[in-house]
Amino acid sequence: MSARHLFVTTALPYANGNFHIGHIMEYIQADIWVRFQRMRGQAVNFMGADDTHGAPIMIAAEKAGKTPEQFVADIAAGRKQYLDGFHISHDNWYSTHSPENTELARQIYRDLRDVSADQGGSLIEVRTIEQFFDPEKNMFLPDRYIKGECPKCHAKDQYGDNCEVCGSVYAPTDLIEPFSALSGARPELKTSEHFFFKLSDPRCVQFLERWTQDGKLQPEVANKIREWFTVRTNPDGTTSEGLGDWDISRDAPYFGIEIPDAPGKYFYVWLDAPVGYLAALKNWFDKGGPKAKHGDTRSFDEYMAAPDTEQYHFIGKDIVTFHTLFWPAMLHFSGRKTPDNVFVHGFLTVNNGEKMSKSRGTGLDPLKYLRLGMNAEWLRYYLAAKLSARNEDIDFNAEDFMLRVNSDLIGKYVNIASRAAGFLTKRFEGQLTSDFGPAGSALLAEVRSAGDALAQMYEGREYGRATREIMLLADKVNAYVDQNKPWDLAKDPANNQALHQVCSVLVNAFAALTRYLAPVLPGLAQAVEGFVGQSMQQWAVAGDVQSIQPYQHLMQRVTPEQLEALFEAPTQAAPAQAATETVAASTHPGGEEIAPTITIDDFAKIDLRIALIVNCEPVEGSTKLLRLTLDAGEGRHRNVFSGIASAYQPADLIGKHTVMVANLAPRKMKFGISEGMVLAASHGDEKAHPGIYVLEPLPGATPGMRVR
Repeated sequence: MSARHLFVTTALPYANGNFHIGHIMEYIQADIWVRFQRMRGQAVNFMGADDTHGAPIMIAAEKAGKTPEQFVADIAAGRKQYLDGFHISHDNWYSTHSPENTELARQIYRDLRDVSADQGGSLIEVRTIEQFFDPEKNMFLPDRYIKGECPKCHAKDQYGDNCEVCGSVYAPTDLIEPFSALSGARPELKTSEHFFFKLSDPRCVQFLERWTQDGKLQPEVANKIREWFTVRTNPDGTTSEGLGDWDISRDAPYFGIEIPDAPGKYFYVWLDAPVGYLAALKNWFDKGGPKAKHGDTRSFDEYMAAPDTEQYHFIGKDIVTFHTLFWPAMLHFSGRKTPDNVFVHGFLTVNNGEKMSKSRGTGLDPLKYLRLGMNAEWLRYYLAAKLSARNEDIDFNAEDFMLRVNSDLIGKYVNIASRAAGFLTKRFEGQLTSDFGPAGSALLAEVRSAGDALAQMYEGREYGRATREIMLLADKVNAYVDQNKPWDLAKDPANNQALHQVCSVLVNAFAALTRYLAPVLPGLAQAVEGFVGQSMQQWAVAGDVQSIQPYQHLMQRVTPEQLEALFEAPTQAAPAQAATETVAASTHPGGEEIAPTITIDDFAKIDLRIALIVNCEPVEGSTKLLRLTLDAGEGRHRNVFSGIASAYQPADLIGKHTVMVANLAPRKMKFGISEGMVLAASHGDEKAHPGIYVLEPLPGATPGMRVR
């Protein structure tokens, strides 16, 4: 049987910050599937890339005093430690800010624009539209810098292009009570010429109705998409129409790809972002990767035109619209192959069920996890044990994590090898027998025959079911241990034959279980290769193990101390007066007496850190608060509410450094969770001496530095 040719991608993370645990969950899910396919002998090209364009990148770079190119390059430089740390095996990690992406995006656009009349005519249309303009910032506002109430489900605080609650896509002008996320001002409408992809064209509607409902997508995803094609009545009596045309252009200034034959007009970031999948693959082919890895001598164009090339995307449920409507329509009507499937997963929550949020920076910090020396494969196994083929949210629970890892991986699986290896090394010089006895032969036959069923589970991304079945097999192997008690057999040399049989059965069963777990635990599988002298990179059993090397410990247990460090408990509670999560650094004669004397030990309890203000935005429903997204050098972002709205416009703070209290207990507020305090100075008599002054260190201070 010839190998399948699989082109697999993960969603492109936006290059405005480090990876969060939601990214890592998706990459692990995809990596398990890719590793399984490789074990089956399939020719896989596994691609990833940074999504680098758009006004938010441009604005953040300006505030950081960098060019957009340098800004995204600095973000890209930090990716490897995450990917390598969690054993993510992309063949190529690239960028949408690349020559290949520019070339491909422009060509796809031209192909859509130049559809011949006999095929229905162009799918690109130029229109003069009304667009929101920020009178305070003197610029047209990108969609993500306009917020308001969703016109479909009426969720508050939604962005100007799509609703994170109901998934609807709309124009920014459809928002109810819009406001500028940069200044808080109510934006004005001004005219501008924009380019549209005519998604409402009957050709597109007919194609997408067929493509989304032909059984390839998960049922719950297909059912949700079906709603977007129909005209329906909303609870408030308004109607929602079917597919609308898609605005694919943005006005200068904009960091992105300029539209051909349209100076000053740029592709909206969501047009060129998915093209980044193709750009990463083209770059991989141009570098000779497929030829070196699979002996594939075809060009990129030949590979993508081949009927046996299969294309799969792993994405989160928040970007379904772009990947199941815009992307397949772009590909199909530009004359290209459409994806064979889009695998949609839910959100990852942590401990209390709170949704992971990149903008709020909440949840488990993957880089901290690695820095604490915690085994990446603990997390890979735990997530695999919870993942299914459905679009469902999963929760990381610390106690459950420790229980599953220690019980399954150590208590059931690794202990099989540790219980047998010593006897084989000491009594039989590491040599195994192939005489397994009736019971041992029957057990091995059952374990080895499970491969086909487990393969179907991996193929279908039913990882939770697969890990359960593997652990049930491990239970049967451990029952065999308890029945035969090798520790008792070893007491009498007359039992050497039985002892040899039992331990040989255990090592062979352990090798088979390792192959089944290898997509999830690649590092451990590699260590087992040295132990049993067999490759763990093929799914099929390679024959009986003939000999072993002295056993080396394969995996440690999770300890409560490690989890406490991962979710480090704060040492003191927030003071009652910190309702706005901002502390005033005031001294007499600033209107207040000096506070009571403290010792150096008291001061040492407060962890003050330099933090970069990555983003800042007003808080709807509050006239005092601003929501700050802070980078304190932890590998994640923190969400902090600060009562400084009277003194600062959000855009004035983005890109600046400040000082924050890093070990303050997270505080649940009306508007969300606040994870620290920023320091600011103010006079004790605010009425007589108004003004708040956020502390800003001198140049040279970097995020994460401790203030002592």
